[in-house]
Amino acid sequence: IDTYWSDHCRHTTFATSIDQVSIDSNGLGRPIQEAYATYLKDRGFVYGAEERDVCLMDIAVLGMKKLRKEGKLPDLDLSDEINACSIVVEADIDGKKEDWLVMFKNETHNHPTEIEPFGGAATCLGGAIRDPLSGRAYVYQAMRVTGSGDPRVNISETLPGKLPQRKITTTAAAGFSSYGNQIGLATGQVAEVYDDGFIAKRMEVGAVIGAAPKSNVVRETPAPGDVVILLGGRTGRDGCGGATGSSVEHTEESIFTCGSEVQKGNPPTERKIQRLFRNPQASRLIKRCNDFGAGGVSVAIGELTDGLVIQLDAVPKKYEGLDGTELAISESQERMAVVIARDKADFFKELAAAENLEAVEVAEVTSDRRLKMLWRGNTIVDLARDFLDTNGVKQHTEVSVQNPDAENNYFTNKTARLSSDLKEAWLHNLHDLNVCSQRGLVERFDSSIGAGTVLMPFGGKYQATPAVGMAAKLPLESGDTTTGTLMAYGYNAQMAKWSPFHGALYAVIEAVSKIVAMGGNYQTIRLSLQEYFEKLGADRSKWGKPFAALLGAYQAQMKLGIPAIGGKDSMSGTFMDLNVPPTLVAFAVDPIDVRKVISPEFKKTDSQVVYIPLVRYANELPDFDRLGAAYRRITELIHAGQILAAYPVGGGGIAEAISKMAFGNRIGFSLADQGLTPGELNTLLFAPNYGSLVVEMPLDMDIERALASVPYRILGKTQAQEAIEIGGITISLQEAQDAWETPLEKVFPTKTDEIELARPQAITYNRRGPARSKLTVVRPRVFIPVFPGTNCEYDTKKRFEAAGAETDVFVIQNLTPAAIEESIQVMAAKIRESQIIMLPGGFSAGDEPEGSGKFIAAVFRNPRIRDEVMELLKNRDGLMLGICNGFQALIKLGLVPYGEIRDIDESQPT
Repeated sequence: IDTYWSDHCRHTTFATSIDQVSIDSNGLGRPIQEAYATYLKDRGFVYGAEERDVCLMDIAVLGMKKLRKEGKLPDLDLSDEINACSIVVEADIDGKKEDWLVMFKNETHNHPTEIEPFGGAATCLGGAIRDPLSGRAYVYQAMRVTGSGDPRVNISETLPGKLPQRKITTTAAAGFSSYGNQIGLATGQVAEVYDDGFIAKRMEVGAVIGAAPKSNVVRETPAPGDVVILLGGRTGRDGCGGATGSSVEHTEESIFTCGSEVQKGNPPTERKIQRLFRNPQASRLIKRCNDFGAGGVSVAIGELTDGLVIQLDAVPKKYEGLDGTELAISESQERMAVVIARDKADFFKELAAAENLEAVEVAEVTSDRRLKMLWRGNTIVDLARDFLDTNGVKQHTEVSVQNPDAENNYFTNKTARLSSDLKEAWLHNLHDLNVCSQRGLVERFDSSIGAGTVLMPFGGKYQATPAVGMAAKLPLESGDTTTGTLMAYGYNAQMAKWSPFHGALYAVIEAVSKIVAMGGNYQTIRLSLQEYFEKLGADRSKWGKPFAALLGAYQAQMKLGIPAIGGKDSMSGTFMDLNVPPTLVAFAVDPIDVRKVISPEFKKTDSQVVYIPLVRYANELPDFDRLGAAYRRITELIHAGQILAAYPVGGGGIAEAISKMAFGNRIGFSLADQGLTPGELNTLLFAPNYGSLVVEMPLDMDIERALASVPYRILGKTQAQEAIEIGGITISLQEAQDAWETPLEKVFPTKTDEIELARPQAITYNRRGPARSKLTVVRPRVFIPVFPGTNCEYDTKKRFEAAGAETDVFVIQNLTPAAIEESIQVMAAKIRESQIIMLPGGFSAGDEPEGSGKFIAAVFRNPRIRDEVMELLKNRDGLMLGICNGFQALIKLGLVPYGEIRDIDESQPT
């Protein structure tokens, strides 16, 4: 019950009934009061006479409900499966229209990452992937947004009961990237927010996006007699108590007592589930699916339908000795529960076995509305569904929203603290921890696996302009598409601490502005929100923070006409007397024709650089009508090729945007005379005017005509000189870039010490003329073996087929000795029928034991396979290729450089 009803699983904090609301409506608090009044009015429209509690969850979802009732959400994909946001997208596949489901989800692993950074961050990504995967979508891109204290502080300043911030952030980056690199998922954007509040508890957010043809997804109501199949990894004690542990605040003892609550990830196993669910034969058999995350069997299977009998003895175990409770609540990773009609269960298990996956029947659907669990012949759980659905005793609270402090206004305070020396202010701005380069962090992640990435993390000839979001094509097994997706996030901790309402409202606007800057249409954006707040307890003013934040996000949704169709909340960001900053991270997703995507670096010299401001009222809220008109016009101009580059203004103002746009191609900028006083110029250049954009337009563009309907200011022109010139002051791009790249260099290094190496021996190739094959086949057959840990077989297959080859992909099975023997026989036969062997890359057997490609090499040294390979290469004029792990295997086998498989001796390089 504690697990099933935990705050993590049932969102009890967000579902708490709010009985009384007090909002200080003076000054900057007035828009909060007005937003609350709008929310109450909209509740009446959505619910009519129906009685519904006012609660945080209702504020979070009402925007979606209202727009849907108004008929403004035609693309929303509704179902009883609610593990991920899902929209219907009309995709262009080889020139033909086809309906696809695009699913996206954000997930936090704050608690486990604080305790065990590598495992916590790794399973953050693994858990996020499983949500769209349970909807049968193939996840093809990820985004990572994290919150940390300053990682540069001396280790001696670490609080008792805490790991050093540097240790947490570097190890968490290694964990998240390790999981993504192993499963073969492109991480399109990586960003870390720095604020001392995150010393209380780290923020570790993973957001993923997946897609599948709509025809591959079948959703039906489970019927009595259907079976529940547990698929994937085995169950151990790891993660026991994770759901309840993540729902409480940390103490000085947490780091010593909560280690067992951190789950252990296994990316190669989750990759196998991805392959299985991508097979339409398998996906169309699934009536309903739920992933194993928090709560284990009790939640993953317990939520599938009303009546269930679960046989805990049937659950595959990592080791013996687990009792019934451990089997029920273990959060061991890479598991999936699927409901299958009984007469189709055997076929589904055969399909799973072909992907080297264990699949076991562990439960049956019954007509009795009860959840029963049996262990060793005894019924250890027997609960009425009506009782479970109560989610425990309803909680009640009151809310008090404090007025934002006008004297410490976030929008005006930053420029007031700047140096009067413009060059010094410019370089100091770039040196700010939340403005500076994060290249060393970003480059730990693979951004291109899957061959669908449209925007690389850094753009330009010098790969130095950071992308403002991520873009990728839909994932196809064959053929090509021009349909893709954009994803961006928005969040500023400093603004949120000043005013949770404004912080959340501008988080939405920031995410939207990034989508627009990449070429997206703000009107088709769909949002997902991530909330993360301190432990609220019974404190009215603490409750006021998430209340105000959600109202801010609601206001932005209603004014822009774009809803949040999902999200995730985490409500335990407290350590002793420290609290995380009020956090609402907005994630924006937009389908797009990828031919219309633009990157943010300056493209040409002598271009016009134009500032398109967001107009704010005295209460610091935007003029949404003018903002919408500006975004619509910018999208039109981008699609017409009349805007060459665009960058959204963030916490570092116009100065940050121009600097970053200049770095990528080393194209300088000269500021035109703005007719401003020094103070006014500082405000123009450095104010954090979120929602505004800096755009590059051709020199011959009639700006007045192109932007007649929107406010704008011509800032100046790009120039060939690699410098930024402002009113007689010159800052070289190298000097600016050095200031920008220095702050985190010692934490996430981008450079290594130079070492002198001996000159290698010259290797010459003397053969003249091209080699000619003896083969006369029109379409050579390519054998592509998939080993445990292989992750680029889809890319490989697609490229060979595009070149005219016929491919034969075979999954090596190694769960039992008999399966290995059978795989050896099948491989030998397939090599005999092929003209080319291609070894794709990945992390074969997790790069174990002690090195890459050793498992592949061991298989190819089997006498039967060795003989067939040498017959192909020596007598049939065949070819053998390898990439990544595959190439390492070629070296270990001796095929490179000797052209034959050799036994290992002391002369082998590895």
